[in-house]
Amino acid sequence: MAAAPPPPSCCLVALPPHAKDGLVVFGKNSARPRDEVQEVVYFPAADHEPESKVECTYISVDQVPKTHAIVISRPAWLWGAEMGANEHGVCIANEAVNAREPAAETEALLGMDLVRLGLERGSTAKEALDVIVALLEEHGQGGNYYEDAGSCHSFQSAYLIVDHEEAWVLETVGKYWAAEKVTEGVRCICNQLSLTTKIDAEHPELRSYAQRQGWWTGEDEFNFSEVFSPADDHLHCCAGKDSLEKQEEGITVQTMIDILRDKASGVCIDSESFLTTASMASVLPQSRGSPCIHYFTGTPDPSRSIFKPFIFVDDVKLVPKAQSPCFGDDDPARREPRFQEKPDRRHELYKAHEWARAVIASGQEQGRRLRRTMLELEKQGLEAMEEILASPAPPDPAEVADLFYDCVDTEIKFFK
Repeated sequence: MAAAPPPPSCCLVALPPHAKDGLVVFGKNSARPRDEVQEVVYFPAADHEPESKVECTYISVDQVPKTHAIVISRPAWLWGAEMGANEHGVCIANEAVNAREPAAETEALLGMDLVRLGLERGSTAKEALDVIVALLEEHGQGGNYYEDAGSCHSFQSAYLIVDHEEAWVLETVGKYWAAEKVTEGVRCICNQLSLTTKIDAEHPELRSYAQRQGWWTGEDEFNFSEVFSPADDHLHCCAGKDSLEKQEEGITVQTMIDILRDKASGVCIDSESFLTTASMASVLPQSRGSPCIHYFTGTPDPSRSIFKPFIFVDDVKLVPKAQSPCFGDDDPARREPRFQEKPDRRHELYKAHEWARAVIASGQEQGRRLRRTMLELEKQGLEAMEEILASPAPPDPAEVADLFYDCVDTEIKFFK
């Protein structure tokens, strides 16, 4: 039986010379089951007691003495993240992939847990990569990717890990992995293995494992995706990469947002089983003086959503309206047998936005007007952020501490 197809998410990065004036631009569309809710959550930096543990989605792992401040977009039932950023300007997104080696159903770390662990513990892209592969080696990956009692969908995982200097593409099969460093141009990862012969770091036993499995002779050049992809996987180029490559230079966060909204290319998914349930775009200036700016929708379908900016400062105002209700230890995702019921995880922003989605989908004049006004609202935010990036002085922390909060608030009021 062929493995179920992984959700068709898409992660993208553009570095100079393709990106505009010394910026690194990052983006992800998170494709997930259609009715799943994603929340946007900020966690401040924290110090932890020695010997303490951190409870991830299915298992606990040793906590580290200090975790960085992070902002993440995540399916509301799990601990990890589909995508996010930390206070040091590291952004990570993951992709579920199938490989020749079926993914373990045994509960271990999810690819999404590793995204969050990498953000909490890595102050550069390379450091985050090292964190992820060390945890993978120690705990393995596995468990259900969906809030579904009916069947277990487990996948291998790939990651796009980016900071203001470089990007790393990390692809994993069980505890084995390979990674490629990207320092210029554009890169896209979608839901299949993409690394070929340029490998800049790898699991020490990767090649001997491939030989033991009879997947590689040891004589031909080692091509990671040829060796590890399932037989029926034909490498197709990610549509997002085509769109980015057409923009020879001058890619900005607006370019990235436009690509994430593109349904015709397949970057923005709206199918029977999957929907882009949340999106993120970030701009990471290479000069340390300017702040990194991260935009989140917190709502499904980026073509009908507003990208709202977030900047890390010390006293970021929390945004409960973009956070799902918390069910604590009673959460059906945390009790075994898991997922015996599905609680209503919609947050206030999601509920307000449902109305807008319905109006736009109706195709009437009211919907067209609504969408224009939403884009206008978004444009104001983007222009204000352009000014911050162009300014020689860093922004006043007091002015940006409630930036995301205000944008969410304005959006909800607007929908009412």
